[in-house]
Amino acid sequence: MGASRGAASAMDANFAASPWPKVCDKFKHEFGQHAYTTWLGQLGYQGVDSGTVELTAPTKFVRDWITRHYAPRLKDYFLAEDPRIKGLSIRLAARQAAAGARPAERAPVSPVEVDPSTGADESAALDPKYTFDSFVVGKSNELAYAAAKRIAESGEVTFNPLFLHGGVGLGKTHLMHAIAWEVKRQNPTKRVVYISAEKFMFEFIAALRFKDTHAFKQKFRAVDLLMVDDVQFIANKESTQEEFFHTFNALVDNRCQVVITADRSPTDLEGIQERIISRLGWGLVADIHPTDYELRLGILQSKAEQAESVIVPAEVLEFLARRITSNVRELEGALNRVMAYATLVGRPITMDMTRDVLQDLIRANDRKLTIDEIQRAVADYFNLRLAEMLSERRARNIARPRQVAMYLSKQLTSRSLPEIGRRFGGRDHTTVMHAVRKIEDLRRDDSQLDDDISRLTRLLEG
Repeated sequence: MGASRGAASAMDANFAASPWPKVCDKFKHEFGQHAYTTWLGQLGYQGVDSGTVELTAPTKFVRDWITRHYAPRLKDYFLAEDPRIKGLSIRLAARQAAAGARPAERAPVSPVEVDPSTGADESAALDPKYTFDSFVVGKSNELAYAAAKRIAESGEVTFNPLFLHGGVGLGKTHLMHAIAWEVKRQNPTKRVVYISAEKFMFEFIAALRFKDTHAFKQKFRAVDLLMVDDVQFIANKESTQEEFFHTFNALVDNRCQVVITADRSPTDLEGIQERIISRLGWGLVADIHPTDYELRLGILQSKAEQAESVIVPAEVLEFLARRITSNVRELEGALNRVMAYATLVGRPITMDMTRDVLQDLIRANDRKLTIDEIQRAVADYFNLRLAEMLSERRARNIARPRQVAMYLSKQLTSRSLPEIGRRFGGRDHTTVMHAVRKIEDLRRDDSQLDDDISRLTRLLEG
């Protein structure tokens, strides 16, 4: 009995010292909250056995997806916490049949993962900070803002669907949350569902597996407002697209509002059925362009005014607006870092302190480019349509520019290999690695290609 209690105590100590929360934090930082909630949040951490991390997944689909897309990075995270780790095992979770059996340690749950204020509409969390009042409007986003506000405030279906597209961190998700909050504020009885396309696919496959497609259809077709984020993630997923198509038609036929976002316009979406692309263009397509200096400064001023504990000098705000140009998310993150540092060390915010705190970010932004900009520049240079370069076609006149764009994305941005792969039609990070090595080898022997890449680099950096 005493030995049994000792073993149990040792097990409890192991769980208390678990690296799992830190691994989850690293995953969220690299892949984002959506990917974390949809995939890693489904796993259970069992511990480490002979150097192998033991994880459990609720379904074979979740296990296979994580193994195929995220397992190498998860192993890297665990190795960073404990160099003795040798491998990673993900198995299907067994039911806890034995009385008193210890459950798996679940991934930490974000406190906003399910927001009670959304009532029964729990498809995804709605961030209370994302409202129309907190959205700063400029030339680059004024059409998208006006369209979103019209949908939310009018209560009428004036254009269906509303399709918002633009790069990462430009405000698409903010506007979707704002629509949902305003609709629920004006009419709390309205049924609103906001969900990522990736989670839509996951729920549909789960419904097929458990033979519960009727409940799935009821959930998404019996709503007043359906909002699907990042629709590009269902590219080449034929069964999911089939269900999305019929769901879309059912809602539009019933005059229920649909709002869709993607990282590019409908005509540039590759791997999406033509009939879906046609319907996505039925209503209003609004592009959210990269922010200009005036809009970035306005966003910073709005955020600084909300800070009660510190005063941010105007010259610091102007400096950040000039130097952090990638996206709004990174811009706000830079200001948060400066304000947090000033609060923690008890020092006033100055230019010298700002440069010191943000030296890594400023250095990265000295040559900051987006993957979208690189893709468009390479497509124009080689006289291709962007959709062709992102397609599955392997013809040399398409495959080589695609590899060049991947190579430049690795060289000129700080984005990870998995993220670059996702932006090139959902390709695996190993494909990006192969492209980078291939172009590096070719540059040594092919003077014309080397010259092309040098010209593109000067064009993009200048």
